[in-house]
Amino acid sequence: MGFVVSPMMSLFSKFTVLLLFVLWCASFTSTEAYDPLDPNGNITIKWDIISWTADGYVAVVTIYNFQQYRHIQAPGWSLGWTWAKKEVIWSMLGGQATEQGDCSKFKGNIPHCCKKSPTVVDLLPGIPYNQQIANCCKGGVISSWAQDPANAASSFQLSVGSAGTNKRRITQAWMTWNVTCTYSQFLAQKTPSCCVSLSSFYNSTIVPCPKCSCGCQRNISDSRGCVDPNAPHLASVVSSLGNNNPMPIVQCTSHMCPIRVHWHIKLNYKQYWRVKVTITNFNYNMNYTQWNLVVQHPNFDNLTQSFSFNYQSLSPYSDINDTAMLWGVKFYNDMLMQAGRSGNVQSELLFQKDKSTFTFDKGWAFPRRIYFNGDNCVMPPPDAYPWLPNASSRQLTSPLMLMIAVLSALAFLYGHV
Repeated sequence: MGFVVSPMMSLFSKFTVLLLFVLWCASFTSTEAYDPLDPNGNITIKWDIISWTADGYVAVVTIYNFQQYRHIQAPGWSLGWTWAKKEVIWSMLGGQATEQGDCSKFKGNIPHCCKKSPTVVDLLPGIPYNQQIANCCKGGVISSWAQDPANAASSFQLSVGSAGTNKRRITQAWMTWNVTCTYSQFLAQKTPSCCVSLSSFYNSTIVPCPKCSCGCQRNISDSRGCVDPNAPHLASVVSSLGNNNPMPIVQCTSHMCPIRVHWHIKLNYKQYWRVKVTITNFNYNMNYTQWNLVVQHPNFDNLTQSFSFNYQSLSPYSDINDTAMLWGVKFYNDMLMQAGRSGNVQSELLFQKDKSTFTFDKGWAFPRRIYFNGDNCVMPPPDAYPWLPNASSRQLTSPLMLMIAVLSALAFLYGHV
């Protein structure tokens, strides 16, 4: 994630702050952070000064998640900046600084935070009402814009002192500036976090996730990089690895991904065809709340029904409707549990056929691209897709059979000369 500072920031140069969205932000180029499926998606941080005080001001800071399908999940957002002068935070509502810093020069009334570069986090749900403001106190979790727009923002209020204002303004003035961040999966993480496997009713081949999609096991005798699901005392092993450790603790697999998405072409009707989608969690250290899946396939313009997932069309380009966002039904399957017997969710999709485009040939019925929680999943190579039996036999044996036929004919003719 990187950020672009809007021109309005120059209006407030006396209080310039460098906002760092600690969860994702880093330097980037525009090409690294461009997502063709969400070209306008961003996170906007808005700093509103609502009043002036004797030595500073009161501001409300709001983080808006304008990304269509990427949400901020637990452990939640954290926001940091560096003051231009010797500012302090006297008090806060709806958030708190992670460290107080050195406030030893203050006697009596002690500031909430005296650090030159403070970091602020959201408060947890259930905090007393006199410490809350609107859109606060969700543990730093912010929903994506398409999935839950009512919860796609988070706010906190702070009273800033020692800002050098000294009430030089006679009339009250309000000021606002924005910082905009766009997401880059390349910068956010070194390796992918999900992969895709494929199967169909017309071919017994199950195409697995590509080997080492998200990493490789160090070696057969070294189990520190993953957890054997058949290991004795599995719960105690996972517990010992997961204490205060935010990193994924994945089940030992050939792909080593925390998440696998399986696309199975299930049934073929005269006017419709049916797919089963299964998402499996191989991460023992994470329950995925408010998960979502984004799938690109040309037949989504004729999706008839999604049986157990919510569905919304994403049309980044208005004349093309080939991208769908799927997510769980609240209180039913909106939480993808950690690895184990309950660590999967599934639904079936019913598509109506378009006779001008529909075919099972050459892998057309498989998705072009899949995202889980905004991360692009590793797809199998197209030449590994399950082929129609007649297509595969024709493709594999026709050249050989042609050669055999020619040689047989030549041998026959030679024998009768």
